[in-house]
Amino acid sequence: MSQASFEVLNVKCGGCASTLKKKLKPLFGEVEVDLDVMPRKITLDINEEDVPALAKELKALGYPLLGEDMSSLEGVKAKAKSFVSCAIGKMDSEA
Repeated sequence: MSQASFEVLNVKCGGCASTLKKKLKPLFGEVEVDLDVMPRKITLDINEEDVPALAKELKALGYPLLGEDMSSLEGVKAKAKSFVSCAIGKMDSEA
């Protein structure tokens, strides 16, 4: 297992970061989200064979990896999912 960073789309704020940390932790452990760079980066300890599962989970949350081949419809769906995930993250961080 080694530490790796990935550029992720649609991450806009602390609410998005909160959602990513909460949803990815059970599957991948602690995740750092860097909101100071564009595109946003996540960093975590991961085995190379687990990267496809990470990409799939990120996409399901509405935060696909940068460069992931997505049709325009998939891109629109990912943005919509990210808005919902962001809102949920904001509510969770305020609670």
